[in-house]
Amino acid sequence: MSRDHSSFSFGHVCFAMAFGLVSPHAFPALPVLLSVNAGYLDTASFLGLHGLFTAHVTGNLVTLGASVVLGKCGVVAKLVALPVFCCVVALVRLAALWLAEHEWRQLRVLLSIECLLLFVVFTLAVTLGPFPNADAWPAVLTGAMAVAAMAVQNAAHRLHLNGAPPSTLMTGNLTQVMIDGVNLLCEPEARADVRARMLRILTMIASFASGCGLAVLLFLVIGTWCFAAPALFGLLAVIVHTGIEERGQYCGCLHDGGTVQSLIPCPIPLSQC
Repeated sequence: MSRDHSSFSFGHVCFAMAFGLVSPHAFPALPVLLSVNAGYLDTASFLGLHGLFTAHVTGNLVTLGASVVLGKCGVVAKLVALPVFCCVVALVRLAALWLAEHEWRQLRVLLSIECLLLFVVFTLAVTLGPFPNADAWPAVLTGAMAVAAMAVQNAAHRLHLNGAPPSTLMTGNLTQVMIDGVNLLCEPEARADVRARMLRILTMIASFASGCGLAVLLFLVIGTWCFAAPALFGLLAVIVHTGIEERGQYCGCLHDGGTVQSLIPCPIPLSQC
């Protein structure tokens, strides 16, 4: 086997491991880690910030209506959540374009920004919390920072990990699993591909649910100090991605108006991934 062919194979395998396609126990899967973090932060914020969703941000429209009708607190934080989310996603896209122009490693920078925001959330939670009034500025500010962190993760996933199932949108994932389940019964010729996709999606759903369960447990035990875990998960995501970068390149980047989603070493310069 030639040197070039060996290098190609190694990069291919590392990329596959990053998406949980080859021996997920051998190398941490970045999308899975992000899914755990999303489930954790969504649950911790819901418990600690009076029903605020940070990952499933549109769910705040429902809980906003409930807060208004039932006279509960948390109206301000829920009103702020959606505009904050939209603005941060737009800023992330602008930042990604600027990073590409200046040949920076986009995904590493975006994950680092998310990690920084999560540490800000943790700092605010332990210094200003607990939050008896969800409409007071400490709770609103903490919630806004948590929403911003998840907005960065959502945008980064869409831009750079679009070959993997979503890490925050479990309703869509569950819908795809049920469709694939029927396809397994009705289209035997497509079973291999369908099973592989189902496994990836089920892994993301289980990861998100695990994060939710862990958040409940730690919130009961240590209260607002449970917000330390998302910051640590965010730091781990940066470390994992950096390790993957050193072994192979991601595909799935937006490039020249098109989307590359192949499972081969990326032909795009690494600085644009």
